[in-house]
Amino acid sequence: MRFSFINPSQTPGGLEMCTKAWPPLGLLYCAGVLIKEGYDASLLDQTVKGFTHEQAVDWVKKEDPDILGLSVLHSAAKEAPKIAELVKKENPNIKVVMGNYHATFNGERILKKYPSIDIIVRGEGEYGCLELVRCLEKGGDLREVEGITFRNDGKIFSTPDRQLIQNIDELPFPDRDLMNAEYTSTIFGVKVATKKFTTVLSSRGCSFRCTFCGCRKFIKGIWRPRSVENIMKELWLLRSQGYEEILFVDDNFTLNRKRVKQLCQRMRKEGLNIRWICDSRVDNSEYDMFRQMVKAGCNTVYFGIESANQRILDYYRKGITPQQTMEAVRKARKAGVDIIVGSFIVGAPDETRSEVENTLRFAEKLDIDVPSLNILGAFSGTEIWNELIAKGLINEDECWETAIYVPTVSPNTIPFEEMRKMIYDHFREFYFRPKKMVKEILQTLKSSYRLGVLFANLPRINSVINDVKQGVRYG
Repeated sequence: MRFSFINPSQTPGGLEMCTKAWPPLGLLYCAGVLIKEGYDASLLDQTVKGFTHEQAVDWVKKEDPDILGLSVLHSAAKEAPKIAELVKKENPNIKVVMGNYHATFNGERILKKYPSIDIIVRGEGEYGCLELVRCLEKGGDLREVEGITFRNDGKIFSTPDRQLIQNIDELPFPDRDLMNAEYTSTIFGVKVATKKFTTVLSSRGCSFRCTFCGCRKFIKGIWRPRSVENIMKELWLLRSQGYEEILFVDDNFTLNRKRVKQLCQRMRKEGLNIRWICDSRVDNSEYDMFRQMVKAGCNTVYFGIESANQRILDYYRKGITPQQTMEAVRKARKAGVDIIVGSFIVGAPDETRSEVENTLRFAEKLDIDVPSLNILGAFSGTEIWNELIAKGLINEDECWETAIYVPTVSPNTIPFEEMRKMIYDHFREFYFRPKKMVKEILQTLKSSYRLGVLFANLPRINSVINDVKQGVRYG
């Protein structure tokens, strides 16, 4: 049997090419497992290709698969079913499968609303897809496939959850040639990858409990690392393919500092010579770790800072303090990290104006290069979503396919448009303060990487500012 995958566009009709997307590693892993077991698999990233839905359907007709898989986050929740409907019109015999976060949390709702969707693969999809293919190939009973939700004779059935993959090393490396696409990396509109770029996953999951994140429910709060040996094999493969910059897209890259140091030591010992970006929690930051990361090629670190107010951090169950944030930024800068990105979220249900202003001033005070300023959003799978439902602030039956900005429904926070203007005004002030500009120029002159980033973004300054003005992202 042949299995084709589509990473669907977020824009209506798929009319717009997105140059900010990252490779769909989840789909690549699923395809890799199928190929390893002797099945044919193909992949279309509609987001990057800029295909219309009709062009995506033409691609499906050309591939002629038995099964079509759609990876669906909430941002594509309404567009993916349109592709499925068009595909079914062309070939009613194709089995259409959905997976990823939105599908996992809303499987029954999707099947009830969209007759063109046949099966939901919940949670991690690699072995779910493999077992599904084998079952369909043999005409078996879908009730024996773990971790799926499906329709049969008008009734919807859900099988028990599939266990998480315990040994991530056993998965084949993603074959990025399947996508036939080039990617870059932007953080809040700023292009930080200037050479051939891709993403790598060195671990899965997160053991923390942030209320605005769906990872805990999706991955059951379990963190599973790949071995340093396994990661190095993939990095050398990527280097041989001409990749010079990578982003580790782990939910918690630095959770095990010993592992990070071992990886960095191997990179240096073997002369890997590759630039990379990662995230780090501020409460798990150490000067020696950052120093070894820098020596091994790390030039950008992303901190989830979120708020300057302990009350709000506690509401998010972030498990950090503003003091830890200041220390983490100081250590990273002292260690020589070129670009420090800080992520902030404002707009908690009862967050006051003074608390929002305190966070914006905190972002200005910190020695960071890019403030990623977000308005708190809620979507299915997060605790904040469940809280808003319990309080009667949203009707799940009406908005399960969309994410919502919390200030648009909470009566006790700053109005959404006012908050967006506060963020935009702060963003402009952050970059155009004379003291900040002089400091940035001096730091840039000392770093060839920062110079490269600067020149890559000069033609895009208006675009970067417009990104901030037009749409602040969900936290």
